[in-house]
Parts: sequence; C-alpha cells; structure tokens
Amino acid sequence: MALLKVKFNQKKRVKLAQGLWLMNWLSVFAGILVFSMGLFLKIELRKRSEVMDNSESHFVPNSLILMGILSCAFNGFAGKICYDSLDPAKFAKWKPLLKPYMALCFLFNILIFFVALICFLMRGSLESTLAQGLKNGMKFYRDTDTPGRCFMKKTIDMLQIEFKCCGNNGFKDWFEVQWISNRYLDFSSKEVKDRIKSNVDGRYLVDGVPFSCCNPSSPRPCIQYQITNNSAHYSYDYQTEELNLWLRGCREALLHYYSSMMSTMGAVVLLVWIFETFVMVGLRLLHTSLESIANPEDPECESEGWILENSLKDTLKNALESLKQMGKFNQVEADAEGAEGEEGGKAPAVATVS
Repeated sequence: MALLKVKFNQKKRVKLAQGLWLMNWLSVFAGILVFSMGLFLKIELRKRSEVMDNSESHFVPNSLILMGILSCAFNGFAGKICYDSLDPAKFAKWKPLLKPYMALCFLFNILIFFVALICFLMRGSLESTLAQGLKNGMKFYRDTDTPGRCFMKKTIDMLQIEFKCCGNNGFKDWFEVQWISNRYLDFSSKEVKDRIKSNVDGRYLVDGVPFSCCNPSSPRPCIQYQITNNSAHYSYDYQTEELNLWLRGCREALLHYYSSMMSTMGAVVLLVWIFETFVMVGLRLLHTSLESIANPEDPECESEGWILENSLKDTLKNALESLKQMGKFNQVEADAEGAEGEEGGKAPAVATVS
C-alpha cells in the first residue's frame, strides 16, 4: 500500500505546481539568508582569529555558506520543473531526471538537518579553541616589538573593552603572565630585580592588569596595580569589595556571544529544513501524480500521487534486499577476479617447467 496516497485532478495538479513554484522561490531567498548568515559568522570569527587556537570553528560558517549555495541551486532547478509541469510536453523532458533529483533532495535535507545540529553542538569545541587561543594571546601581549605579534596588545585591549571582560577565566589570569614588556622595566631597580629573581622562569610578574580591564562605570579611580594588597589603597578590601575591574573572563564573554549567534542561526536553519521538507514532499506528490496519469493525451483525467509507492516497512525491506544483492554481486566479481589471478599465476609456472 502506498504511503500518503492522494487523488488529483487537473485543477489540483495545477494548484500544487503553482504553490510549489512559489515555495521553491521562497526557498531560494531562504538559501540566500543561510549563505548571508554563514558569511557574517565567518567575518565575525575572522575578526578574532588571533585569539582562537585553530580553524575548527570555521566549519560552521563554511557549512552554512555551502548549504546556502546548494539551496539556491536545488530550489531554482525545482522551480523550473514546477513551472514546466503545467505543460505536459515540457514536463516530459524532466521525467528521466526526477528520480535522481529526488534522491539528491533527500540527501540535501539530511545535510541541512546535520548543519542545524552542528550549530547547536559546536559550543564545546569553540570553548577549548577560545581557552587556548586567549592563553596564547595573553602570553604574547607584551611582544609589541616582535614581528607578527606586535598587534596582539591592541587586539586583547580592544577585546576586553568591547566585551567588558578581563583575562581568560578572570582578571587573576594576568597575575600568571608577564604582560609588561622588558622595554619598560628599569632593571637597575631593586624591586624589579627581586621580582625577576623570585620567579623560576625569570619573568616579571605583578598582581596587576592592563588598563583595558578597568570598568569605566566604577565610582573610584581604577585600581589596576597591587590588586591583592589592601594596605596599598585607601578604604579597600580585596576579598570583600567588588573590584572596579571586569570580573567576567573573556572566554566566557566570547563563548556566550558566538554560542548565542550560532544557536539563532541553528534555529533559522532548522526552520529552513522544515520548509525544504514540505517542498520535497510536495514535489514528490507532483512527480508521482503526473507519472500516474492513465491517458497522457487527456490532461484533465484524474491521477494518484504518493510519497512512497509501497509502505515504509516494505520500502525499507526492498532497500535492504537491494543492498544485499549488490553485496553478493560484488563478492561474485571479486571471486571471479581471484580465480583469474590464480589461473594467470599457474600458467607462467607451467611454461617455465617446459
């Protein structure tokens, strides 16, 4: 028994073809939207590629761009088919292509659904990428005279100001790296010498943070040096007072920014997938209803359209049997090739003996 069998007359077929033509062109605009989202996300990731450890995060925008292009191509082609289906003479030339095209549409819809899921599931990979990238960026913050790294200070400062964050996980991360360049240290000073000697790696570490960590909304002047020294500042308690620095780490801020963006894009792609599924179902009904016309010379006669010619169970069963037959066929070919190889191997041996 066919799955979702529907009876059609000429009027219904025409309405279905016209409706699908409109839906396909709406899907083309949806494809342009998906392409634009992927391009926007790629640009946003490129802006902060210096604080990302690898290029795995670009898998999502690249996938969105590809899906957008394919959506425009597939739906533009389907729109042409729906338009020509109004004329039996024009539709005849598309008949041999419809089955392969429907198979490609099915695979395309699976890919769209996969991309939508990836948009929701990339948070973990993005978090590890940002964590390592920000750690390296903070390490190179002081290298303003090193070619290839001279931009890192500006990048980190602008990042902390724009996203109102400080450090990787928090402001204390700056205590563990030397973020002040040796160029601005007085090595004749006893304090500088003592700090460098007290560190195993010979780094100048301080309990301070760059100016970009300061919160401009704070009522008091920014305390960015000797943050953990209560006696160094008037009416100041390091453990109880809310500091006038950004308390949120930049990894959390960037992760929230990109995750929210990807989740929104994932929801849009999911809606596009639902819309594309309806278009594919409608196109299948139109295809089968036109093929099942008993008398092609009488376009006004009734016909039946369906999604699957047999029930879902029978269709899966037939598909499995086809796969088994293909497997047996390949095995027979392999055995035949092996037998030929053995005969070929024996022949030279006989010739050698003679």
